[in-house]
Amino acid sequence: MPSTRYLFIVSVSCVIIFIVFYVFSFGAEQSFQWLNNSDTLLLTQVCTSFIRGKTPFLWRNKLRVHEKASCKDYLTQSHYITAPLSKEEAEFPLAYIMVIHHNFDTFTRLFRAIYMPQNVYCVHVDEKATVEFKDAVEQLLSCFPNAFLASKMEPVVYGGISRLQADLNCLKDLAASKVPWKYAINTCGQDFPLKTNREIVQYLKGFKGKNITPGVLPPAHAIGRTKYVHREHLGKELSYVIRTTVLKPPPPHNLTIYFGSAYVALSREFTDFVLHDPRAVDLLQWSKDTFSPDEHFWVTLNRIPGMCGSMFHVTATCCTWKGFSRVCSFLVDVEEDK
Repeated sequence: MPSTRYLFIVSVSCVIIFIVFYVFSFGAEQSFQWLNNSDTLLLTQVCTSFIRGKTPFLWRNKLRVHEKASCKDYLTQSHYITAPLSKEEAEFPLAYIMVIHHNFDTFTRLFRAIYMPQNVYCVHVDEKATVEFKDAVEQLLSCFPNAFLASKMEPVVYGGISRLQADLNCLKDLAASKVPWKYAINTCGQDFPLKTNREIVQYLKGFKGKNITPGVLPPAHAIGRTKYVHREHLGKELSYVIRTTVLKPPPPHNLTIYFGSAYVALSREFTDFVLHDPRAVDLLQWSKDTFSPDEHFWVTLNRIPGMCGSMFHVTATCCTWKGFSRVCSFLVDVEEDK
């Protein structure tokens, strides 16, 4: 019947128009995904925005935040925690350093998982990241008064000094924060906590101001990292660290180099030491042409004899390369020898 054929043509046309509109409006680089129930609600809200003549607010081509100035709706729909869950947590705020370079969706999951309104968050975005990614992160953080982008961004090269410098840039910003945080924890974009904020707080309180920087004297395979001069190569397609045959001079101040985890939990007092003490400043300068300096910088400073806040004794399991713990119970716990 003509009416049935007409209805069929209209239906098919609507589907085609929707698909074309979706692809061109929300990004051709991502394949079309069928919407689940929650996505249907989001799509309905976006369509309502168009009908009202308003521009939807889209991040990373995902239907997450719909209209500009809709942070309140976003926080509600994403189930962010907007008040401290306990007095204990409120009195023990944490600082987070988040170094990321891609995969916005993964970042948002991590950020939401560790977010608490009493904490403070510094996010360092690789200078080499796409403009789209940088803008998406900036838009997200604009919804949170206790989260911000690092004041200085580095073009991060894996294994190079730029990775450590990214952490230090955020650490400097956090040191200036008015939030009275107790520990600073650094993460990468692919981290995810296995414990709640309260469990992490209780865990850290048990160390009574000591830093968590698990490490050992350098094993044989790691000695060359600080024995020879290394150079960062920053290329358009590929960036990497080059090892030369030039020998490095001894470490400054007769420091003994330790080798350990790049991911740590640092007290606020130790942060001041890292940023201002001549031994720390000189070690950073000496480390600029080493390989993966973030794996010796923190642990070496924390093992200076007499250093307040050092965790000198860790279990035998943690004192092996394969057994390095992930900071702050993100993966496994570190226990202090009694």
